[in-house]
Amino acid sequence: MLEPVTVGILGTALVFVLLFLGMPIAFALMLTGFLGIAYLANLQAALPVVASTMWEVASFYPYTVIPLFIVMGGFAGSSGMTRELYETFDKWMRRLPGGLAIATIGACGGFAAVSGSSVATAATMGTVALPEMRRFRYSPTLATGAVAAGGTLGFLIPPSIGFVIYGMLTEQSIGKLLVAGMLPGILLTAAYIAIVVVWVRLRPEAAPASPEPVSWAEKLRALRGVWEPLFLFLLVMGGIYLGFFTPTEAGAVGATLLFLVALLKGRLTWPALMGALIESVRISVMVLVLVAGANVFSYFLALSTVPMRVASWAAGLSVSPYLVLTVIILIYLFLGCLLDAISMMVLTMPVIYPVIMALHFHPIWFGVIAVLMMEAGLITPPMGLNIFTVAGVAPEVPVETIFRGVAPFLLAIFFVVLMITLVPDLALWLPRMMLR
Repeated sequence: MLEPVTVGILGTALVFVLLFLGMPIAFALMLTGFLGIAYLANLQAALPVVASTMWEVASFYPYTVIPLFIVMGGFAGSSGMTRELYETFDKWMRRLPGGLAIATIGACGGFAAVSGSSVATAATMGTVALPEMRRFRYSPTLATGAVAAGGTLGFLIPPSIGFVIYGMLTEQSIGKLLVAGMLPGILLTAAYIAIVVVWVRLRPEAAPASPEPVSWAEKLRALRGVWEPLFLFLLVMGGIYLGFFTPTEAGAVGATLLFLVALLKGRLTWPALMGALIESVRISVMVLVLVAGANVFSYFLALSTVPMRVASWAAGLSVSPYLVLTVIILIYLFLGCLLDAISMMVLTMPVIYPVIMALHFHPIWFGVIAVLMMEAGLITPPMGLNIFTVAGVAPEVPVETIFRGVAPFLLAIFFVVLMITLVPDLALWLPRMMLR
């Protein structure tokens, strides 16, 4: 009989083989975990683990936050909030070189504050912003790059599905994780804008300034498009921060208010309502099955002792813990070329998280680092999900052009990771101040 560690290593290799053969990652993890538990224990032990894990994940009340955050984004799009946000930023930024790209990123950040999905952010903003940038002869590289990169803010700025999944996998407070993403989200938005400014200064022809003047009266009237998402963000995140709501309750409040806003504006058609609900169910089921698969695989790895061995080995290295962290970041960068963000997280956390704890890094702080690297995966070739989302919105633009467009924005993500590493309080100060 093979040693448990050997079985764990072979099981991990089997997961990658199954992925390359085309099996969905949730089923690859669950099948490997089941076979591994059956080998290390017995079949009678493996069958109940799969059944109980599926039931526990599907029935765990805090996980209801996922469909609520997703449906918030659907109702926000139906209410016309996306276009109003863009028009606000457009009026204020249009006259600047690169102003439409800056407005796109600002509006992406605003929409991300009421939507937990990066794909939804990229898709909705792409339909609004790309035609305007095309009208003013913006370079397709800059235009599509700004939309794809801006869309990643939906994975970081709360309410963020990325933090919800990390909290589910590591049993950390989802509320504290969401609050931890606020300052890094603002910092990344500013870094994206800085990339646009530098880009346009180096290549002015990429973003001609708009010749259309905008009066102060128009600018002030446009601010009406900001109050709804700002109010909702302050209500949802302020409620979590002050201890009035749990994340699930906050999601329910936000979804209800957005539903009423869309209804009162007369924009919530039956197809839009059904589309938002179906998308919420689709993404929620996908995430929950992924988490169930990851949990079964985690049980198998725990039996094999691989995570504990790796953690002990990493803790015993006579090198700086930050060198190990750098290697982990590089691993995520590589995996971002092969897997989508959520799959990357559920696949790696069973092994990476024990290493982080053995190195005495703060789990909430590392959650922000992990989500940032998942963001990088959303715009990393050849599997960048946001890039293909934008390609679907703008089929006339070659995918290679979009990949070139997002490349400079990856520098902004690495800059924010570096800043959070050097100044951990950027991620930890707000969670420490929470009332519960």
